[in-house]
Amino acid sequence: MTPQRVNLITLGVADLGRAKAFYAALGWDPVPSPPEVAFYRMHGMALGLFGLADLAKDQGREGATLGFGAVTLAQNFPDRAAVDAAFAAALAAGATNLKAPEEVFWGGYSGYYADPDGHVWELAHNPFWTVHEDGTLTIPDPE
Repeated sequence: MTPQRVNLITLGVADLGRAKAFYAALGWDPVPSPPEVAFYRMHGMALGLFGLADLAKDQGREGATLGFGAVTLAQNFPDRAAVDAAFAAALAAGATNLKAPEEVFWGGYSGYYADPDGHVWELAHNPFWTVHEDGTLTIPDPE
């Protein structure tokens, strides 16, 4: 098994019901989960939403105040119009606009929003990568 992988990303949230409603408004469909967590399938990976206090306890740090690190979650799209549509949907669902999609220095097009718990998402079109119909991504080998 390759060590270069991630199977689950867990986001600590202040209000699980609010977080689930936000992701539902974006079209995310949870799988049956225990009441204190929500899991979502993502092409061989999973995203989890877990209350902050429960997450700290699960980590062996009960009572710790969890914040965020310098992490950005990203979704890539096949074109700029898809980025704009996804960005508008996120704002309509209650996201905070951090940076509207625009042309960026590396030759692509991207913008950033924060979910209701402050987790930062980038929505991008990278003309050098291929986004397949199922949402998977191919990064080509250098020529």
